Amino acid sequence: MEVYIVGICIAVCGNFLISISLNIQKYTHVRQSQRETKPYYTSRLWWCGILLMGLGELGNFAAYGFAPASLIAPLGCVSVIMSVVISVVFLKETLRASDILGGALALTGTYFLVTFAPRSSPHVTANMVERSLVSWTFLIYFMFELILFAILMYLYKCRNMKHIVIMMILVALLASGTVISVKAVSGMITETIRGSHLQLTYPIFYIMFIIMVTSCAFQIKFLNQAMKMFDATEIVPINYVFFTASAVVAGILFYEEFYGLSLIYYIMFAIGCLLAFTGVFLIARARPRIKMDRVFSMGQIPGKSCTDKMQPQSDDSKYGKLGSKLTCNSGIQQDEP
Repeated sequence: MEVYIVGICIAVCGNFLISISLNIQKYTHVRQSQRETKPYYTSRLWWCGILLMGLGELGNFAAYGFAPASLIAPLGCVSVIMSVVISVVFLKETLRASDILGGALALTGTYFLVTFAPRSSPHVTANMVERSLVSWTFLIYFMFELILFAILMYLYKCRNMKHIVIMMILVALLASGTVISVKAVSGMITETIRGSHLQLTYPIFYIMFIIMVTSCAFQIKFLNQAMKMFDATEIVPINYVFFTASAVVAGILFYEEFYGLSLIYYIMFAIGCLLAFTGVFLIARARPRIKMDRVFSMGQIPGKSCTDKMQPQSDDSKYGKLGSKLTCNSGIQQDEP
């Protein structure tokens, strides 16, 4: 089995676990808030969701060490598709024609991405990361991102322009740094495990680790703020498109992942991205509310005695990035006042 296939399998399994985790955590939050008893973090079910989330994110992290970033990032649509399946099976949501069409387009796009994406990337070592950081291509790209980020922050903070596109571009610019740093950290750990050369002794490893943590934290911050102002059905597809685009650009410029591929690969990969984007938008748009008497109850699970129903609120800021995914993917929206 080729190495990139291992990365694909790990990423798909990771996104599948994340889709399950999001639904479990959301259900626990709602059940605890309706009962108004113990905090949600005292629930064993909530900790089970957190464990699955950790395993899923760990899988995505590991996948970057085996496959190109431009291949792993678009596979996030697997989480969207699986969340729809879970909402239909367990939340008793009606399966819409747009869900079927969107799922088919997303799956077709995923096939194109896997088939025409670069299947290998340079071995990520400390020396390679250091060379890429000072290359003219990346420096120009970094300066462009820095200027754009400063302009958008000025519009957002000083001019009080709270447009969803502005906020999602800010998240995407941060995501670009996240993808580069995650790929660097994961790749250097992978090289160390393989025994080719110890990479953890280089300062650049810890610099990239700090960038990874910091960029992730600020992404969550901006997504939390976006969730307070906009509906999740808008946030999820736009964030998926911008994040994937930033990841692909980062992979091309920093890791030269498309180097040596013919033009047809560029075209078919772009078509795959377009199909996946369209599928996610169709799945996310105008999600219907779930009726209270149709929602799957945890009391239907053997060994569980809870009979509460789900009625999540999509604007709760504590869910952040993960909550925005779940609210949209599982087809649950906030009731209008």
